[in-house]
Amino acid sequence: GGLAACARPAAQAPVPAAPPAPLLARADRFGEAVRDNAQLSPRGDRVAYIAVRNGAPNIWVVSVAAMDEPRPVTDDQDIGVRDYRWAYDNATLLYLQDARGDGANRLYAVSAAGDGEAGALTPAGVRAEVIGLSPNDPSGVVVALYQRDAAWADVYRIDINTGARALQYRNVNSAAASGFASFVVDRDNHLRLGLRALADGGTEIFSRAADGSWASLFAIPFEDVNASRPIGFDADGRSFLMLDSTGRDRAVLVRVDAASGVKTVLGESQRADVVEVWLNPGTGAAEAYAADYLRPDWRALDPDAQGDLDFFELQLEGEVSVASRSVDDARWIIVEDSPTAPTRSYLYDRSNRDDRRLTLLFRHRPALEQAPLQPMIPVEIEARDGLTLVSYLTLPTGADANGDARPETPQPLVIAPHGEPGGRDSYGYDPLHQWLANRGYAVLSVNFRGSSGFGKAFQNAGNREWGGRMQEDLLDAVQWAVENGIAAPDRVAIMGASFGGYAALSGLAFSPERFRCGISFAGPSNLNAMLEAMPAYERAYRDGLYLRVGDPSNAAGRQALRDQSPLNRVGQMQSPLLMVLGGRDRGASRAEADQIAQSLNARRVPLIYLNYPDEGPLLLRQQNRLSFFAAAEHFLGECLGGRVEPVGAAFQDASVQALDGATRVPGLSAFAVARPPPPASEAASRSAPAADVGAPEKLAPPIEQRGTLPAPANEN
Repeated sequence: GGLAACARPAAQAPVPAAPPAPLLARADRFGEAVRDNAQLSPRGDRVAYIAVRNGAPNIWVVSVAAMDEPRPVTDDQDIGVRDYRWAYDNATLLYLQDARGDGANRLYAVSAAGDGEAGALTPAGVRAEVIGLSPNDPSGVVVALYQRDAAWADVYRIDINTGARALQYRNVNSAAASGFASFVVDRDNHLRLGLRALADGGTEIFSRAADGSWASLFAIPFEDVNASRPIGFDADGRSFLMLDSTGRDRAVLVRVDAASGVKTVLGESQRADVVEVWLNPGTGAAEAYAADYLRPDWRALDPDAQGDLDFFELQLEGEVSVASRSVDDARWIIVEDSPTAPTRSYLYDRSNRDDRRLTLLFRHRPALEQAPLQPMIPVEIEARDGLTLVSYLTLPTGADANGDARPETPQPLVIAPHGEPGGRDSYGYDPLHQWLANRGYAVLSVNFRGSSGFGKAFQNAGNREWGGRMQEDLLDAVQWAVENGIAAPDRVAIMGASFGGYAALSGLAFSPERFRCGISFAGPSNLNAMLEAMPAYERAYRDGLYLRVGDPSNAAGRQALRDQSPLNRVGQMQSPLLMVLGGRDRGASRAEADQIAQSLNARRVPLIYLNYPDEGPLLLRQQNRLSFFAAAEHFLGECLGGRVEPVGAAFQDASVQALDGATRVPGLSAFAVARPPPPASEAASRSAPAADVGAPEKLAPPIEQRGTLPAPANEN
């Protein structure tokens, strides 16, 4: 049946237009890419990439001299392999895998020849982070390992051939001084910097001498920590590069003397933070840098890099990023990204600067090559207090007959807040935007205050504004869309994952009159619970996180967090909700989601409530991902009246439990289960919305995925 409180809107008068665009398959957008994430071997003679093998993404390798003869080198048939790197021996591939979704990344090595099984280099159940790979140490990898202490990593060098581990540094955490939260090695894989999180939310950077002693270089104030970080050392080890906003609003690229801490500015932008740098693979020198306001803006630091940028400008239409470079710098892999063309990877031969050449390696999603993809329109929206919100609008296929970036009539709108408060949305191909536009919706992604890249004043304006001014920014963006004739005021939905899922729950709870329906994936509903049960490996950043979100260590702080938690305003929710959790995601508690479900059911508010028991905060398994988007598409069709691709086989082989609303989506009834009681550890939270249970899987993931909702992990 349909969603009773959300019947399809009455059809509007037709506008003369081209015939409807073909209904593009969900699987072509949200299934695994045909090929993805290409990485050049250190010598430049081979290319590794990710492609499906036996139903899951795995690593394949092909010789540059025989591009039509790829061979698989891994055979993971569960969540697959996504995050990998070449070792500098040119013969080994390294990859991290979090099999259970609990943050315990394990490091594996596998032969690039495809003639052996992958072997683990770190223990099971222990979080590992790679901090060093260098051509000067081709058989070694330096890792931070949370084995001795789950909150403080020790540093090891691991021999990738033998698996032997050698301790480089034992992290010391005491009453006198906290341990180091992260580390930086030089180009010889020697430990050189330690970053210590301070009680005031700032970070202090220490330099390590050859004798193992540490000396403080300088502190980064709290307001600067999100935009300031070391990048890497130069070849002689005397200086390192860093992004730094200290003493200014926008982060600049600086070179830092490793002995004195003296900084020299190399590159800056007047509009936005410097966020990306080209590094010479042989020397570590900076060659070009980019800031990203409405679109990325690259600036060269030397004539060679200017030649590369000029060549790309002539040869390619989309935005260009460098994915990989050979050590001799003769070959690169570059990725071309455009909203209206599927992503492509190229082999770039620059060995002869007078005869640079591009060769197409592959199209990531060839099924979209002739698809009617919609332009992405960068817009600047003024918030009620005057802040400028850089946002991205995509209009439904055929809605803009005049070509003026405005629809002829107001459209149903989906607002899609991004998933990490400290992340951002950017210009480029976005599978979520293209899917929704093809189904008949306008889509708006808003960089609300707290988003990164726009200077520290804008980012710090989001401090302790979850559910407050950050949420008001989303409402102001909706109002802008209504006033400009883009959105029909009574046909607006909100959908998101992680923080975006929280924003969706908050939208329905705090401003129920604004949104016709909402979709929340992995959205935390109780901020006290989220903060108080963070995983051990994030505790070094606890004080800073309390300053960003709120402080549950005192009564006033706990009350403020309760006021910002949609769980405590669930009685105000009146619009249909699609609520989705991963069973292994500790950041969005089942017990609290059950409370929301109970309240909505008691008041007969339409609800679809899904649980994926084998997933964490991301839907890594393709069939689970496709089933989610099938449910979401049907839900939005009932709510906003857009086009719906038949469910078909979307639920086949999915591991999903329909805890509520199974009859509301065709094919979902077979997965209906009686809502079981939560685990004993969560049972207490069912009696009081303010109970503190659940733990965030990843409060601040290092890479923000484009697309707001669960998409293939390495999609460029």
